[in-house]
Amino acid sequence: MANTTINPMLVVHQDDLHQCAILDAPLAQATDLADGEVLLRIDHFAFTANNITYAALGKRFKYWDFFPAPAPWGQIPVWGFAEVIASRHPEVSKGSRVYGYLPMARQLRVVPGKVSKTSFIDTAAHRQHLALAYNQYQFTAHDPAYRSEHEALQMLLRPLLITSFLLDDFLHSNDFFGADQIILTSGSSKTALGLAFMLKHQRAQRGKPLTITALTSQSNVAFVEGLGYYDQVVSYADIATLSADQSSVSVDFAGNGVVLAQLHNHFKDNMRFSSLVGAAHWDQRGGEKNLPGAKPEVFFAPGYWAQRASEWGNAALMTRFAALWAPLAVSVDDWLEVVEMKGAQAVQQAYLDTLEGKADPAQGLVLSL
Repeated sequence: MANTTINPMLVVHQDDLHQCAILDAPLAQATDLADGEVLLRIDHFAFTANNITYAALGKRFKYWDFFPAPAPWGQIPVWGFAEVIASRHPEVSKGSRVYGYLPMARQLRVVPGKVSKTSFIDTAAHRQHLALAYNQYQFTAHDPAYRSEHEALQMLLRPLLITSFLLDDFLHSNDFFGADQIILTSGSSKTALGLAFMLKHQRAQRGKPLTITALTSQSNVAFVEGLGYYDQVVSYADIATLSADQSSVSVDFAGNGVVLAQLHNHFKDNMRFSSLVGAAHWDQRGGEKNLPGAKPEVFFAPGYWAQRASEWGNAALMTRFAALWAPLAVSVDDWLEVVEMKGAQAVQQAYLDTLEGKADPAQGLVLSL
């Protein structure tokens, strides 16, 4: 039976992701709050390969800074739902339910600012230098896309599909860099699947790209082919079978430097653009220097969101996203199995399985401590 007086937190070693532990802290009480603070009870959160990317790039993109832990540990941020169980903020009511960026723990103290009917920003001092997109918490009562029965789908997919949406817009706004083919590594990852769906869904009106190609492990080829999101699905071992004469863009979700080098060396000057997005194969990153073809460039979704929001406005951006979220959510609901796991040991095992690439791409993990 869970100890109701402690706040267990999953932490990982910032320099060795295979080392992880559960640190216990006392549960905060309402009386511990300072004026303006709010205490959230974390109900559940999603865990995907995207969270491994947060850990692999934790220092570079300051993901460790959101929820500080004693050195050498770090808390991996996750997306999930929480309830306000105590509030000393006049505009945030006890009992409110929120969706946002959370630690893998039972509780989080926040300092709400810019409170509106729909959301607030955590203005805690240690988060001031971090991306605004990750500091915002949405009130579910005023989120038009929220459905209580679809919480799992929202936390598993919305963060990933927003990245998919932004990549789709980025590629289209650059006319796909003149390429005929878009190649997505880690093609079974949910962000890659989202991008593939969006590219194919809009191809009739755009006329491009001619070919959407997935690279994936041999064990996932049949699953990815069965979804019908890609024109061709190729295992990493068969990269050489791709036509080197076809002008191509690589969108790298895998973070495997060896695979990236193989692609660049295969396509050479026909690699028109190379985007680095994720690190699903976090342990094999590297080898990205002096490659033939376009120089690989990191795509940072929050930065691109901020750019587009300044041009179109947040509301217009969300409207565009919703138009693609709706059909994709229906499609994903047909094949995604939500698996719920509870407790420190189960959460730790889910983390290690995902880290080691053992997670089933047809499943979505929803965890709670």
